Amino acid sequence: MILSCGEALIDMVPLHVPGRGDGFLPCPGGSPYNTAIAIGRLGVPVRFLSRLSTDFFGEILVDRLIQNHVGIDLIRRTDQNSTLAFVKLEKGKDPQYIFYTEGAADRSFSPEDLPGKLPPEIKCILFGSIALTMEPSASAIESLIAREAGRDSDSAVIISLDPNVRPFMIPDQKAYVRRFESWVRYVTIAKISEIDFDFIYPGLGLEKSLEKILGMGPRMALTTLGPKGALALLRKDGGSVLRVSAPVVDLPVVDTIGAGDTFHGAFLSWLELRGKMSHSALASLTEAELYDALYFANRAASLVCSRQGAEPPALEEVDALK
Repeated sequence: MILSCGEALIDMVPLHVPGRGDGFLPCPGGSPYNTAIAIGRLGVPVRFLSRLSTDFFGEILVDRLIQNHVGIDLIRRTDQNSTLAFVKLEKGKDPQYIFYTEGAADRSFSPEDLPGKLPPEIKCILFGSIALTMEPSASAIESLIAREAGRDSDSAVIISLDPNVRPFMIPDQKAYVRRFESWVRYVTIAKISEIDFDFIYPGLGLEKSLEKILGMGPRMALTTLGPKGALALLRKDGGSVLRVSAPVVDLPVVDTIGAGDTFHGAFLSWLELRGKMSHSALASLTEAELYDALYFANRAASLVCSRQGAEPPALEEVDALK
């Protein structure tokens, strides 16, 4: 089972209504939330950990989790408002966002909301995105990761990070990078987009950025490259590094909302579906297996890009796309 923790919000997506003008369509979203939905649709057991509102937007968020087979028993409910994210879409560009988070439920996720002990069936924790740029949610998630990363056996939980950087939410880049590097030291898998690296290590270059991440301790560093596919570096037990890339599938692109989240969820789902969600299994992945995992994740991401909004595919859809 995989545990996704972080923000859940309402994306206000641009909508043109003929005869009425332009407006916004409320859609459930948030990076860890979308990733949980992607995992659930691929048939992998998954739970979501956050603090969600009891307002009508919160009900939409929770109902969508249930409909997509995501466990909600670790969610704390509150009468605080739901976070809203207004999205601007322009052809050929990544989505732009404005967030309304002050006093919102998911932003207020605190160490007191954490379960004293995680269910034993959880093999992987994923975290990241804007929840790590706001307090007290950032400190709450940090304390969970630090606590769970302390296990010392092959059965220890796998920890996977996707920072999903939103620069306008980060007033101090240097302070953010210091904190980001403290997270990286706890993680097993670091999934970081090429655009994220441009903000975190400007001017360093992709290859050196990936090598720097691996040098901090993760077993694997993944990066998504948009239409150029994805690249993975896997640190083997002997110290050598396995470097594997895989392409995307050429489908018409409607928008890229949820593409990185779907990639992350699909990659972790591949590991879980094939019994590779352990430290020893990760270290032993072959070049062919790592390629299959990347290509599986790229196919899922290509499918979500062919649809409006974050609508991850089901397992049979990914399997049917060659």
